[in-house]
Amino acid sequence: MPNDTAVSAPSPILQLGYCTNVHAGADLLATRANLEKYALAVKRQVNPNCPMGVGLWLSAEAVGELLEQELIETFSEWLDEVGLEPFTLNGFPYGDFHRDVVKHEVYQPDWTNPDRLRYTDRLIEIHDRLLAPGAEGSISTLPLAWNHPPLDSQKLGMCAANLRLVAHRLERLEQDRGRLIYLCLEPEPGCALQRSTDVVQFFQDHLLVAGDEDRLRRYIRVCHDVCHAAVMFEDQSEVLQRYRAAGILVGKVQVSSAIVLRLSDIAPDARAAAIEQLSGFTEDRYLHQTMVQRSESEAPEFYEDLPLALDKQRQSAASGGQWRVHYHVPIYLDRFGALETSQADIVRCLAAVRHDCSVKHFEVETYGWELLPRNLQRTGLADGIAEEIHWLREQI
Repeated sequence: MPNDTAVSAPSPILQLGYCTNVHAGADLLATRANLEKYALAVKRQVNPNCPMGVGLWLSAEAVGELLEQELIETFSEWLDEVGLEPFTLNGFPYGDFHRDVVKHEVYQPDWTNPDRLRYTDRLIEIHDRLLAPGAEGSISTLPLAWNHPPLDSQKLGMCAANLRLVAHRLERLEQDRGRLIYLCLEPEPGCALQRSTDVVQFFQDHLLVAGDEDRLRRYIRVCHDVCHAAVMFEDQSEVLQRYRAAGILVGKVQVSSAIVLRLSDIAPDARAAAIEQLSGFTEDRYLHQTMVQRSESEAPEFYEDLPLALDKQRQSAASGGQWRVHYHVPIYLDRFGALETSQADIVRCLAAVRHDCSVKHFEVETYGWELLPRNLQRTGLADGIAEEIHWLREQI
């Protein structure tokens, strides 16, 4: 249905919203309470008179409540009544995404595990029933598994087999009900699929080897997270072109921004203070994968968490280079103190997808607002999210 989330562009209907995984609470009661408290407050600021898109996160617990207590129809009616449109789902975090320590647990269960397949299958059923008639849906999911130790060929094959089952399920849904929903793999630093080249290789070597290429390319797509590609020093335009050349569709763009520290551009006597500012982003809940390029002639080094990179820096004689940290900071920021953000990558990404009519879903995903240093937080969470959406609309 027409709404303020539609943006004039070559694609017939572009939808944008924010991902509700920013809100704590994993059961259905907390999910609805968060939507009432925060999403509706955002809506009043960005879409007061029209429906507003949201990227809905439903944990496995909330999914179970919706299905087993037969609450989908009631939930759908309430969403429609208050003007929230769940045009996309975040199917990456399975459990409580806001418990005290998440770290590696966010990658469990992985795509070798039947529980991941069952969770995704249930999300498909719910998404179909929440979407408006004729609307397309997208569900983002983890990039197979955490990759330390690396997945061997057998496990990659298991992941591919489960994804093929999802594609069959989605094809039947479209044939039976005319509903197009696609599952989108989300490359992330440190995972089995951490670069666009990993995605292409997985499709070619594992996913497409059993045939049915047209089906798999239609229903299994990519969720391009701008922050993740930036952390891996990938050029946004080159990433998207690589997918196009391989015949892999981008089903959703997660609009997010990483922390960037260009030590080489900072005066030597100010670099210690810059490192100290960066250390203020260490925290216990999430992994903050970090890539450090010590010099232009060296390949970036990967650290699975920011404290490990900081420890190495204190032991190293190297004082220059560039750091990129997986820490989703507000997308309207371009710098704060000695630190910059990868905001320019968002602008480059939007320019690159401008004429790609297959990309319709854009989801702002800044999920760690409460963990940010106090000087970067807004008085109200809804105010910060609304500012992000306003900024993104201006760019589009």
